[in-house]
Amino acid sequence: MSDERLTFKEMCTHFDVTPRTLRYYEYIELLTPEKEGRTRFYTHREIARMTLILRGRRFGFPLEEIRQWLEIYEQQGTTAQMQTWVQYATRQLEALHKQRDELDETIADLTRLRDESAAQI
Repeated sequence: MSDERLTFKEMCTHFDVTPRTLRYYEYIELLTPEKEGRTRFYTHREIARMTLILRGRRFGFPLEEIRQWLEIYEQQGTTAQMQTWVQYATRQLEALHKQRDELDETIADLTRLRDESAAQI
């Protein structure tokens, strides 16, 4: 296990997030950095959690669901967490496919209307 520790500023830079975002993730207890006086240090555990948080956000998961998923690991271990992940991912994939279908339909409608309008010019 790595002894790497990042400061607050290094964590923001490393993950390209704002200080406000990082503070919020701490506030809602997604991250719990080590504190030495007023200085916060993010260990390998927090760096890994941040990677998972940002990946989850990229996939469209709500923060509360990400928090619950991370808690499953803490309380029940890897197998339970992975089972939950498969369920979450399946549901999210269905939602994303639906959004893509709706977007494809919207693009087709807009293209058709644009082409009809252009033909009248």
